[in-house]
Order: sequence, then C-alpha cells, then structure tokens
Amino acid sequence: MTSCEVLLPGTRRALLHRVATAQSEGRTPSLVAAVRREGRTAWSGACGGVDGHEPDGNTQFRIGSLTKTFTAVLVMRLRDEGLLDLDDPIETYLPGTGVGQVTVFQLLGHSGGLGAETPAPWWERTPGTVRPELVDVLGGQPLLHPSGHGHHYSNPGYTLLGSLVERLRGEPWADVLRREILEPLGMDRTTPQARAPHAEGWAVHPWADVMLPEPAEDLGLMAPAGQLWSTTTDLLSFAAFLAQGDERVLCASSVAEMRAPAAPSEPDDRTGAYGLGLQVLRRGDRTLLGHSGSLPGFLATLLFSVEDDVAAVVLTNATSGPLTGTIAADLIRIVADAEPRMPEPWRPLPEVDQELLALTGPWYWGTQVHALKLLADRGLEFEPLRGVGRAARFRARPDGTWVGLNGYYAGETLRVVRAEDGTVDHLDLGSFVFTREPYDRTAAIPGGVDADGWRGIAP
Repeated sequence: MTSCEVLLPGTRRALLHRVATAQSEGRTPSLVAAVRREGRTAWSGACGGVDGHEPDGNTQFRIGSLTKTFTAVLVMRLRDEGLLDLDDPIETYLPGTGVGQVTVFQLLGHSGGLGAETPAPWWERTPGTVRPELVDVLGGQPLLHPSGHGHHYSNPGYTLLGSLVERLRGEPWADVLRREILEPLGMDRTTPQARAPHAEGWAVHPWADVMLPEPAEDLGLMAPAGQLWSTTTDLLSFAAFLAQGDERVLCASSVAEMRAPAAPSEPDDRTGAYGLGLQVLRRGDRTLLGHSGSLPGFLATLLFSVEDDVAAVVLTNATSGPLTGTIAADLIRIVADAEPRMPEPWRPLPEVDQELLALTGPWYWGTQVHALKLLADRGLEFEPLRGVGRAARFRARPDGTWVGLNGYYAGETLRVVRAEDGTVDHLDLGSFVFTREPYDRTAAIPGGVDADGWRGIAP
C-alpha cells in the first residue's frame, strides 16, 4: 500500500483501511484508488497484485461506461462550435437509423427511449466485427419507450453519439478523442487498447476462491460506450476538468451544463439523476458527480464533489464483487468529513458602483421580505429573509439588466424600473414586483393598493 503525505495520518489510515476492506470483502485480484483535493493528488492506495506487485497510478484498468463521459464531452464541443444543436434530431446527421426524432440531448441524458443493450450476442464479450453497421447495434426495434418521457440507460444511444462525432469530424472517434481531450489534458495513459503496465481482467468464482480470465474485446462501433483503458492518475485529471472546465477542451459553463440533471429519474430511484454524460448522485447532504463503468473483468468509478473540491477514482479487475461506486463515495466522505475544505477568506470588493450599492438591502414582494446583496462583477444575490422562498444569483448583462443563474429564476430577467423623476420605483423579476415597503402605495404594484392602507381589526 502507498499514500501521499498530504492528508492527516488518521485520514490516510481510514482511506487505506477502506481500500483494504473493499479488496478483501470484494474478493478481487487487485484494487487501486486515489483521491484528488485542491488541485493535486492527495492520497493513493492499492491492494492485491498486478504482475507480482501492487498496481499504482500508472497501471491501466478498463473503465467501461466511464468512456461515455468522454464521448459526451466531444458532443458538447461540437455544440459549442455551432456544428449542431442539442435539440436536433439525430436523424439530421445519421439518417436511416430508425430512431425518429430522438434528439442529441435525449441521447446524452439517456431519455431517448432506446433499448439498454444491443441485440444478442452480448456485446461486451464479443468482438465489434459482429456488429459492423449501426443497424446491427440498434436492431429492428430500437425504441422501447416514448422519447423524452424519462430516463432509460442505453448503450446503443452512445454508439449513435460516437458515430455522430465521426460524421461531423470526418475521422475515427478514437482519433478525435485523443486530439481534443486526452492530449490537451495530458492523459497519455488513457487509450482504446491496453498498454503495459495494465491489469488482466478476471471473473472470480462466487463459491470458491478461484478465477477465470475474461476476454478483452475490441468493441468496434460500441467503443464510444465502453472501450477505454485508463489509470487513477489520468482519471483524477479528468475529474478536475469535469469540476472546473478547461478552455482547451470545454469551457466551465458547458461542463456545468453537463452536470445538471437532464431527465427525470426512474420512479424507484430516489438517490440520483443523470446529466449529459454524467451521473448525479445524492449521498446524504452531498452531491456527487461522475460515472461508473464495467466490462467483463473490470469495474471502475470516478466521482467528485464540486462543493468539497474532492474527487475519488476506484479501479479493480474483477467482473463483480467490489462496489466501486460505494467505495469512491466513501473515500470522498472520509476526506471531506475528516478535513473539511477551508473557506475562502473574505475580501472586500475591489470597487463598487454606488447606484448598485443603493439597491442592496430589503425588498418586498407583497408582504414577503427578501434581501438583495451585491457580488463581484456587478452580480447580485436575492434571497428570502424569512421561511422558505426562492433564492437566486444573477449575472449582469451589458444592457443594465441581470439574468438568473439558478433555481426558480434561472434564465429570468431582473431589471430596475424607475419613476418619471429617475428614482427607483421597483424591481421587476420575471413580472414579480419588489418594492422597498410591503405593498408600497407609491410604486406601480399590479392591481394597485387599497386607498385606506394598512389597518387593524377592532375587538
């Protein structure tokens, strides 16, 4: 086992114990894990053997469906370049697939209604040459559910997205992936085919401590759904990108778009949702993002918490056994709970607009009181002061208005409405009127205010 001298001894011990327990109880030949915090690898650990020694951050494991997140990033790049719109039907670019008006957005979030798997034989244990064309991947009845009505995980859906990338780029998916994501992020140990040192995939007998080697097939057209091999070091770099963005690959706002839930969860799933190529999980009060993956002989999970600035990767070489998603979530919890992230120090704004400063403080929607706060770059924050209400942050626009960034008011416009003499009459937020006094009789309140004003009731 190994560890880095970044975390406290008690935290490192807890992480090592969690990994050792997972390898032992999960009965896997080897398991390697690593944690990234505040921009660097904070801890790594392993149990078991690969070629006679424990795996490390440079040892490749197959990562299965974690590949889908890479494919999703490539599609978002195409969108940002104006080469497609997420609401475009996939038939616009890949005619004849038989999936009707299923959109790019729906394929990214698994809400297109496509089947979960390809027609037999099982695609994960057979070569891609068995499915040379998209019709072989999709089958005669590709749609099993109404499009856009809910989440239904689909591996063939990501084959379509990979083919979309190839159609618009005019070159193989793997080449586009290397040039547009892997090389800019320095992920030289993430490859479509295994490169030494790498783990071998194994099936462990459920009732005896014996193993059977698993085949490592080239998945052909299904590669964008699950082909890649990678390492904990590379995947921690990818996690940092998914949390913050990188202008060389995808800007922060587009990465944040991927992290937002894109479709309703399945009715019996109360723990999470799915964004655009990313799983969105709730673990207690913590939101974790990332993806899991499995192929015969391998299990993998990458998770990260934006709020805690902690990411974890767990890789193992067994078909079943260790619950890598639970392990990764536990590693994040151990670090975040034992050594909470230090808050950023308070600093005053470098400059302030006096007219904006005059807008801060209490505002009333009817009788409900809200507080308006001034942020950096002329941004605003609006939140209720009593009870539960609609809080939101706003970004300044060049025209003197603000646009909502989150919650109920996301995308809505906040503007200052002035009286004829130039004084502020009220704030208009998506047609809601906020005044300096509750039902201010001097302001333009819809419906007006009773002329007799406020009153009591005689006993």
